[in-house]
Amino acid sequence: MSVLVSISIFPLDKGESVSSYVARAVKVIKDSKYPYKVSPMETSFETETLEEALSVIRKCFEVLEPDCNRIICNVKIDYRKGRISGLISKLKSLEEKLGEEVEKV
Repeated sequence: MSVLVSISIFPLDKGESVSSYVARAVKVIKDSKYPYKVSPMETSFETETLEEALSVIRKCFEVLEPDCNRIICNVKIDYRKGRISGLISKLKSLEEKLGEEVEKV
């Protein structure tokens, strides 16, 4: 089983540049030891269960909540039985259909 999650989380009450807050959430994901990839607009990670995925999302909120009055979080979840390494296999499938590698950021 594979649960792919893409998350974008940031405070609205901290001005124009919020990368230091985003870094807190990315550190939570990194420390979770699940495979992950960071892109300019969101971070994706993969767990084996929905409960694991939701736990990481909750921890991302918990590191921002103490000093942020308003937090925006966009989450996409792709749950698929029988899939392994979805972070890699989804890109490979796309590249096969395109006939070329996708540009990595």
